[in-house]
Amino acid sequence: MIVMIPINGVIIKHMRNISMKNMKIKDQRIKLMNEILNGIKVLKLYAWEASFEKQVLDLRNKELRLSKKMAYLKALSSFLWNCTPFIVSLTSFGVYLAIDPTHVLDSETTFVSLSLFNILRFPLVMIPAMITSVTQAQVSVKRLTKFLVSAEIDPEAVDRNPKTDEQIVIRDGTFAWDDTTDPTLKNVNFKVSPGELVAVVGHVGSGKSSLISALLGEMEKKHGHVGVKGSIAYVPQQAWIQNATLQNNILFGKSLEQDEVITTSFSSSKWQPKSPARFYKEVIRATALKSDLEILPAGDQTEIGEKGINLSGGQKQRVSLARAVFSDSDVYLLDDPLSAVDSHIGKHIFEKVVGKKGLLKDKTRILVTHGVRYLPHVDRIIVLENGKITEEGTYDELIKEGKDFAKFLQEFATKQDEEEDDEYEESVDDDETDFDSVPDHCDDVDDEINHNMSPIDDVIKQEHRDSIRKRHSRSSIRMNGTLTKKKNVKSNSKKLDTLKVATVAGNDGKLTEKEMIQEGSVKFSVFLIYMKAVGYFMCLAIFSTEALYQVSVVLASLWLSDWSEDADSLPVNESRAQTDYRLGIYGALGAAQAIFIFLDVFILFVGCLHAAKILHFKMLSNILRAPIRFFDTTPIGRIVNRFSKDVYTVDEMLPMSIRSWNGCMFQVVGIIVVILYSTWQFVIVIVPISILYFVAQRFYVRTSRQLKRLESVTRSPIYSHFGETLSGVTTVRAYAHQKRFIQESELRVDTNQKCYYPNIVSNRWLAIRLDLIGNAIVFFAALFAVLGRGDAVTGALAGLSLSYALNITSTLNWWVRQTSETEINVVAVERQKEFADIENEAPYDIEDRKPSTYWPVKGEVTFDEYSTRYREGLDLVLKNISCRISPGEKIGIVGRTGAGKSSLTLALFRLIEPASGAILIDGVDISKIGLHDLRSKVTIIPQDPVLFSGTLRMNLDPFDFYADDEMWQSLEHAHLKEFVESLPEKLMHICSEGGENLSVGQRQLICLARALLRKSKILVLDEATAAVDMKTDDLIQDTIRDQFKECTVITIAHRLNTIMDYSRIIVLDAGEIAEFDSPGALLAKQSVFYGMAKDAGLV
Repeated sequence: MIVMIPINGVIIKHMRNISMKNMKIKDQRIKLMNEILNGIKVLKLYAWEASFEKQVLDLRNKELRLSKKMAYLKALSSFLWNCTPFIVSLTSFGVYLAIDPTHVLDSETTFVSLSLFNILRFPLVMIPAMITSVTQAQVSVKRLTKFLVSAEIDPEAVDRNPKTDEQIVIRDGTFAWDDTTDPTLKNVNFKVSPGELVAVVGHVGSGKSSLISALLGEMEKKHGHVGVKGSIAYVPQQAWIQNATLQNNILFGKSLEQDEVITTSFSSSKWQPKSPARFYKEVIRATALKSDLEILPAGDQTEIGEKGINLSGGQKQRVSLARAVFSDSDVYLLDDPLSAVDSHIGKHIFEKVVGKKGLLKDKTRILVTHGVRYLPHVDRIIVLENGKITEEGTYDELIKEGKDFAKFLQEFATKQDEEEDDEYEESVDDDETDFDSVPDHCDDVDDEINHNMSPIDDVIKQEHRDSIRKRHSRSSIRMNGTLTKKKNVKSNSKKLDTLKVATVAGNDGKLTEKEMIQEGSVKFSVFLIYMKAVGYFMCLAIFSTEALYQVSVVLASLWLSDWSEDADSLPVNESRAQTDYRLGIYGALGAAQAIFIFLDVFILFVGCLHAAKILHFKMLSNILRAPIRFFDTTPIGRIVNRFSKDVYTVDEMLPMSIRSWNGCMFQVVGIIVVILYSTWQFVIVIVPISILYFVAQRFYVRTSRQLKRLESVTRSPIYSHFGETLSGVTTVRAYAHQKRFIQESELRVDTNQKCYYPNIVSNRWLAIRLDLIGNAIVFFAALFAVLGRGDAVTGALAGLSLSYALNITSTLNWWVRQTSETEINVVAVERQKEFADIENEAPYDIEDRKPSTYWPVKGEVTFDEYSTRYREGLDLVLKNISCRISPGEKIGIVGRTGAGKSSLTLALFRLIEPASGAILIDGVDISKIGLHDLRSKVTIIPQDPVLFSGTLRMNLDPFDFYADDEMWQSLEHAHLKEFVESLPEKLMHICSEGGENLSVGQRQLICLARALLRKSKILVLDEATAAVDMKTDDLIQDTIRDQFKECTVITIAHRLNTIMDYSRIIVLDAGEIAEFDSPGALLAKQSVFYGMAKDAGLV
């Protein structure tokens, strides 16, 4: 035993190293899975599932290779420790016989020793499992320690009680995102007085969002002082929405019942007390959410999916803004909150919330905006360029200076930050700010800075204005449009804003499906699935080697019994003469035990790892092939739980429990056989003892199995909440709600522990009852040995019977526990099977229906009486759409939020399948071909630019189809070449998760570069420029006009000026085509589109 210690020390060291590497790879796999699940829509749109599936499987294979090495070490450890009791007994008997010629192995010596050795056997057999657990615990503690001592954001970075009259102050501020990067903001100095409204403007990447982050304390402060007095409310550029009801997203931890006074102004009175319920209604009206609540299935109690999956971009932003307003904070940091809403709602929100007559008029506000129209109505403007404040002053002051801001205004003088949405007159009062006068302001800008401009500048300015008129002229020529179905848009205006929520969430307002909890015994089919994955031959080999091991153990004991009988009956000299022979046979049986136990453990772990690989592959493959509606109704945390805890259970826990169960079962059988062989009378009590055992075992197994299922189900909300909190951690910290979120997390952990702790208590319950049964077995074995003394039961057999009976208690106890543990762990297989059996999308490829390699050649798109819905049983989101888009046409799609614009793009990519009708591309019905044949030939630039952690090259081309020259060419056309060349690693630059180390504009341009690489005949833009400034918008539009001039382009427009030169415009209303004609034709009459263009200042 002493010799085993250094040997196992070496094994433990190797196991610890392998475990460390394995956990790192597990982390990478789970992180990648989390990214895939968050970006699943983009993966499907680009037909990238195969590439990311390969990445996950590559990590999984590395993980399994390390697990296999661990299995070899576990087999070696089990081999050594299982051999130890026998080696100890063999050595003890050999030494005992060798030291004195008069020593013989009589019954007394043999079975007292054997009983002690058998008592030693169980703890020694458990040592390998203990070593594995201790090793994993050491690795986990080390990783936790590393995390807990890692750098945190400095809570003192922002002085929350500055000794100054200003509400916000930054002096000589220099900020970076971390210690390894260059400063993003340099030498920043500015102050904001209480109640002031300050606008921050600048181009993409100038540092606007970074300035907000610096005020929140989210950046590394290299130098200077930051002070913010009072509480903070924050509206991020990309809205963070919780998986909760719409009301709870707005209340954000507050209650409508609490007895408090709201101090935000509602009218001319500066401090007008309001109850929370009344203030809540005011906030709903001010943020233009009232019409949404009237149509939502359950009003403000409608459940919003993870990340606001069932809300449009504008709706998410308004909910985020409503949350900020209801918080009644002192300081409001608004990071471009109006970019995702339509023109009238934008005006309404500015007037009713942000502006001088809004709810926040007496609050301190910093507004990051690309909307030039709002700038004349702010108190002060800050201009950022390359991380520095280049100008600061009032609107008029900056115009007079004629520097960067004046040029900025001149550049966008006739390109207002407008959406194409329908009228929203019912929510906008007559006393709103006259935003339509902003173009006149811009004309004033031109007059004001005329003396600073050269004649060339005047020509450029005039040419720019002429270009808009030319676009209208070109549009008016295209009069061949077809109006399929026209109706009064305003008649359904209230239905439009909430169409997506209503159709996705369902009539009861519930979206997320409750996780299914199985009841009763695990079905035998689940065991068969696992056995099939292991391999039936491997299963037979596992049982056979364990049975042979136990047979060799029993034979060795019987051999000792026979030997001791001879010692009792023969003279010493005759007994001694057979010592070498007897000892040799005993040693041979011990060698057989060693061989069988090694084979058993080795085959078991290899077979179980093979099963784990197959089960993970099936689950991963099915998840990636699941329809998009599955991800709408299934929380990401639930899926991550399957790929983390359940996969770990199948990898690590299930093989160990099967190993223990298998060993204990054959050991119990061996004990019963030996006792029956020694004292046949024991058969009398076998039946009642078996009944008692069976009752206790089934009661325990049923209870612990269901507790395990509950524990697994209650773990998913922990993952979901944790992931949700991490994605919105900046917002949580901004509102100082860390404590509330920690409490919520602890509550979910407590709920999980309520299922986990009873399982531990049930083990104690079982131990007491099995101890009683075990003691009964010992009692009856001894009783029958005494009653059968004489010829029937020799001393040797009695000793053998009792030595085995003494071992039954711990073995029985452990067998029942492992029966339960095995069934509990097989629940993980059951849960994996559940996800492996979910409904799939249509096939990726259909061999006999493959379109030609060069399809589509023309790019003609035809909608033929097409209707669709998000899920079976829900309302139609598109109804009887019929239109023909000619090859090379540029089609703009406009309509109010929720009118069905994005649904049209989902239908084109078959993310939602038709309820009736068809879509044809170059005459091919897209519902008849494989999904990848379709999605790989049509390209989209999505509304939300999604990047994955990895190199920039991988984000552009995950399949490595394209050469570097093609990459650089696409980056040049996407206006990114100069930026990428400035990066140290260039194309191999590492993008962080979600592309967080790039600005939103840069991410959008990378999506444009992807489209340029694919060279598709059909390009779809889904509000692709909603979150970028006008300069970036112009870059994207110029590239599209130049590089896709021969292609069919379908654009869901955010700014009407970008589609004024398009061939035709589709106006959608409540899922139907209201207008479809050229811009010129629509502008020539009192159409809905004309009203929208007028609102945008284009006519």
